[in-house]
Amino acid sequence: MHRIQSHATTLNWLFCFCCCGTFLSFSSRQAKSMATFLKSTHISTDQEAIFNTKFKSSIPKLSYPSWYSPETGIYHSKHPSVTLPSDPFLDVVSFIFSHEHSGQTALIDSSSGFSLSYSKIFPLVNSVASGLHQMGVSQGDVVLISLPNSIHFPIVFLGILSLGAIVTAINPLSSLSEVKKQVIDCKPSFGLCLPEKVDELSAFGFPVIGVPHTESLMPNSKVCRNSDFYKLISSDPKLAPRPKINQQDTAAILYSSGTTGTCKGTMLTHGNFIAMVVLFVRFEASTYCDLPSENVYLATSPMFHIYGLSLFVMGLLSLGTTIVVMRNFDADQLVRVIDKYGVTHFPTVPPVLMKLTSRAKDASDGSLKSLRQVSCGAAPVSAKCIEDFVQTLPHVDFIQGYGMTESTAVGSRGYNTENFYKYSSVGLLAPNAQARVVNWTTGCSLPPGSTGELWLRSPGTMKGYLNNDGATKSTIEKDGWLHTGDIVYFDEDGYLYVVDRLKEVIKYKGFQIAPADLESVLMSHPEIVDAAVTGARDEEAGEIPVAFVVRKEGSTLSEAAVIEFVAKQVTPYKKIRKVNFIASVPRSAAGKILRRTLRPLLLSRV
Repeated sequence: MHRIQSHATTLNWLFCFCCCGTFLSFSSRQAKSMATFLKSTHISTDQEAIFNTKFKSSIPKLSYPSWYSPETGIYHSKHPSVTLPSDPFLDVVSFIFSHEHSGQTALIDSSSGFSLSYSKIFPLVNSVASGLHQMGVSQGDVVLISLPNSIHFPIVFLGILSLGAIVTAINPLSSLSEVKKQVIDCKPSFGLCLPEKVDELSAFGFPVIGVPHTESLMPNSKVCRNSDFYKLISSDPKLAPRPKINQQDTAAILYSSGTTGTCKGTMLTHGNFIAMVVLFVRFEASTYCDLPSENVYLATSPMFHIYGLSLFVMGLLSLGTTIVVMRNFDADQLVRVIDKYGVTHFPTVPPVLMKLTSRAKDASDGSLKSLRQVSCGAAPVSAKCIEDFVQTLPHVDFIQGYGMTESTAVGSRGYNTENFYKYSSVGLLAPNAQARVVNWTTGCSLPPGSTGELWLRSPGTMKGYLNNDGATKSTIEKDGWLHTGDIVYFDEDGYLYVVDRLKEVIKYKGFQIAPADLESVLMSHPEIVDAAVTGARDEEAGEIPVAFVVRKEGSTLSEAAVIEFVAKQVTPYKKIRKVNFIASVPRSAAGKILRRTLRPLLLSRV
């Protein structure tokens, strides 16, 4: 009996450890472990029964909120579930335009004032589909879009999808080597880009159409009728094919760094996009009293990024909302544009939020009166930035949201009420979404108040990574849980907070940068023998890429030379901002760079 008592002491200690918030309280999983443990002691069945009775009776009853299950470790959305379309052959374009609304103006170019009405949007989408079909684009083909924000971006994107073809979007500022890498991976058969980039993109061996600036399509423009793009959008919309598209068919391949490693093609389906429109954009609109068709949104976030894509290219068009598009962000014009067009909602990223706050302090008393809500996403916002904004524009509702390319932007969304103003939270889980907070060392699920890696499960979870089964399997569990790589916790009210990131991705002004990509460029320098890249905190950008470089013996390579070398080969936002020269790069026995050991060096040198 003494042996049993000693085991009971051990297990009671383990239970107390669990209750401290490091692991779940006594659960079915731990019960199985206890049963195995007891069997290893070779005690009798009667003795085990006596022990179980005494042990269970000594466990205090813990109270958990209804939206969290201690048995499964699953967090459920506090919002009621929403029914998604069940028709397996519903495509996202048909779904977007199936909703009735009273919206008049769909898209406005902020510089020229040129606009497209809702009555013209769907016919233009069909014209693009018709024109591309006549040019040889078929269902299942991949079409590359390399364009900045434009009122024509949604038309082109949705036209490709309605044809049953697949969009792969890329930053128009990407370097040739970056474009080449994406082209090799997803093999596009057609492309659309700015007129000045047509020759460059055509060199990859597929037809390319130049999409002119908005002024080129103004009624009095002499250029418009002679352009290939004009011919494309002037195609007979009645000749647009009507392919049979399954919700599980791939609609887009967007490149993301995921949780680790280099950029990978995230395959998003029509069903994923439909879920995004319903669970993110349309549901959020339903939680407010405003009539969506009377709202005016300002689009500065890139449409080739999942954040801008979800709102300005898809979701808002189903609501009849007006979208004012800034082709090139200009901080000095920000307040003017908001006032001129009566902007009510401004989804943005932290660096732009800071610029808005700064400009608002200098604006006249009558400015920014139309603005009702500013939402922030894509990167963490500092407490100082939030406080500064709220004090400067107290009449404007401020919220944050959480999502990722791999979840088709479905995750969580801020929601302020009379009782809760949780500005630093990324909000409540979206309807139909589930979450787990997992101890990244033990794999145990954690209760509210505990910090761990966020796992998500929702209808927005991607189909997988293109040509990369290994990365797909390491990111999505067999039962659908998506590893986000973000360290989070839920508070007692169900609000989610992002604390840090397990993943190595650097977020510069909302853009993802894979350290491995920059390390590859650095290692191509003849005077660099080893290199590591990590992110350093920056008040304006969120994070900046910092390189740790081991020079070849005898080399006098300078920081400026390294920065210039990398800048010539990557997109501007990926540039190395600082360089530290070190004797060796810390690595594990397996050769993996130990980036966490570089952080103390950042604090002392950056």
